Amino acid sequence: MKSSLLIYIRPGLCLLFGLLLAQCKPDAPNQPAAPKEKYLYSDMQLQDEKHLSSVNLPVEMPLIELERQLNAQLSGLIYEDKSYDDFDTDNLKAKVWKMSPIKVQAVDSTFLFEVPIKVWVSVRYETSPLGFKIAGTKETEFALRLRFLSDIGVSPDWQVLTRTSVDSYDWITEPSVRVAGLNIPVKAMVSRMLSRNFEKITSAIDEQVAGTIELKKYVRQAWDLARRPVLMSKEYDTWLVVVPTSAVMTPLVVKNNILRTSIGIRGYTQTVTSVEEPEIRGDSQLPDLMVVEKIPQEFKVGLISVIPYKDATRLAKAKFVGEKFSFSNGKYSVEVTNLEMYGQDEFLIIKAGLKGSLNGVIYLRGIPHYDPETKNLSLKDLDYDLDTRNVLFKTAGWLLQGKFSKMLEKQFVFPVGEQIEEARKNIQQTMQNNTLAKGVVLNGTLAEIKPDRVYLTPENIYAVVFATGQASLKVEGLL
Repeated sequence: MKSSLLIYIRPGLCLLFGLLLAQCKPDAPNQPAAPKEKYLYSDMQLQDEKHLSSVNLPVEMPLIELERQLNAQLSGLIYEDKSYDDFDTDNLKAKVWKMSPIKVQAVDSTFLFEVPIKVWVSVRYETSPLGFKIAGTKETEFALRLRFLSDIGVSPDWQVLTRTSVDSYDWITEPSVRVAGLNIPVKAMVSRMLSRNFEKITSAIDEQVAGTIELKKYVRQAWDLARRPVLMSKEYDTWLVVVPTSAVMTPLVVKNNILRTSIGIRGYTQTVTSVEEPEIRGDSQLPDLMVVEKIPQEFKVGLISVIPYKDATRLAKAKFVGEKFSFSNGKYSVEVTNLEMYGQDEFLIIKAGLKGSLNGVIYLRGIPHYDPETKNLSLKDLDYDLDTRNVLFKTAGWLLQGKFSKMLEKQFVFPVGEQIEEARKNIQQTMQNNTLAKGVVLNGTLAEIKPDRVYLTPENIYAVVFATGQASLKVEGLL
């Protein structure tokens, strides 16, 4: 009969043995629940972030240029009265020519046109001296200097309008007709004829002034150019897109013999990341004009630095994985074995794998922000997630008392200033004497960089700053 050896361990010894084994192993806390991944923005929504801006079109026209163009348009015969109906009424036929160049003066928005004219009249007469009836026609020529006042403005559809009226006139040479030794009162007849027909002359002036100052054509060109995307950085595939929404203009005024106004194209600037040129956005139709007393000068654009999570994770791993941290004068220590990150609303979540006195994963969260002094993306208020904190409180309180989160926060830095500075330089170069089309030059400066905030999307971390300055379009024909 075979014998067998049975070893019997009493229950109390079994419990003691288990406790000894447990003390030989590092702490293995309950795994904290992972914070829920959640995002307030998508990449597309972020690129739809818009910043209200104004692009200004200065308009300057020396009065001498207006004078030159008016004289080119109003030349030769400017009025003729050849209606026999009128002839029967006032016994006059007339032709009016511009005799010498028109002179233009202006104060604020009121113009004074001085128009020297030569007048030819044919006078029909009928008289009976000494009982003999004499009838016929006589011709005479004379000269006048007419003065017209004109208020200038712009209609909602961008047409320049002038409302011209007669101010006064004086005779350079007076008309004279004598028949059978008698003077016919031609001067009074001519005055009445001119008074009835001044409207035709003023209408001709209004028509020519409107044709001389063509605003709509140039504003339309500027509006279309403003909508065209501009490549800011080929390296980062970054485009500046302007979505114009309205157009405003200050009143036309004359100062120092120069007709001046400023046209502002208001709209939203967007910074878009795209390999292909973005589509043109905004209404293609030129909106109605709104006249304002002052146009805001600020041009604002968002400069974006993009860090994909995979790149941020790679940089963080290179810095932290393998790093050892000691606590309680060396009594405890942990080594970082892995790092991952993602977003939860405005927080960046860091999942850290640890081994050593504590094995497992923990979760920390902090608010990413851009520091304009260091031009770095970093974290502030980095701390343990609530569920991680509860687990550590029960199993590894020494980690809560240590400076692990503060050490991570201090070293969790990504340099993004180079991207932002590159974007700023590219915009500045784009705005420096940039000929957008024939006769259209873009100029501007970016004077100040102001941090906005950091945005988290499912794929990327975006650091956004505002670049503010001024931008203007110089359009040939408007200057």
